Amino acid sequence: MTLSKLALPVIFISLLALQGCAAVAVGAAAVGISSATDPRTIGTQVDDQTIEMKTNAKLGNDEQLEDSRVIAVSYDTNVLLIGQVPSESLKRRAEDVIRDTNGINKIFNQLRIGSKASATVRAGDSWITSKVKLKFANNKSIDATNIKVVTENGEVFLLGHVSQAEAEAAVEVARNVDGVGRVIKALTIKR
Repeated sequence: MTLSKLALPVIFISLLALQGCAAVAVGAAAVGISSATDPRTIGTQVDDQTIEMKTNAKLGNDEQLEDSRVIAVSYDTNVLLIGQVPSESLKRRAEDVIRDTNGINKIFNQLRIGSKASATVRAGDSWITSKVKLKFANNKSIDATNIKVVTENGEVFLLGHVSQAEAEAAVEVARNVDGVGRVIKALTIKR
């Protein structure tokens, strides 16, 4: 094979490899931007991601919970359990399954007894979350970066570390968004 015949495949492979580098660089930049606007330290953000991965894996691997829809969301090392379970005993079981997970500060068990939410309901929940976040971003009394919004079956859950005034404003704004059935605070109040 001559140099020119060998050069073309090498150049092609090199370009493919560089595309992977570009994707990694873009992904890292996105994480950096997200981290820059998040009031939690980078360490706490990593802890929260680790807690979510571990707790959701434990919940997903528990055979007793296989007919349930249980999701763990971690913010500032506090875990919110949302979804649906068939019975009160399985609601307690979900909390027991994750209780020994390293790093959890507090568990807010907000599981509901009932059948799993449909895909249509979950899509509506995503829309509600978007509307609440937009209202927070447009409200001068609320620092939207301080509050994580999670919606499950029309119920809006607020997580974060805020002042009492900001918590009250956030609840008032969220409860007046179309489609919100109830607002539940899982907020830590700054002293």
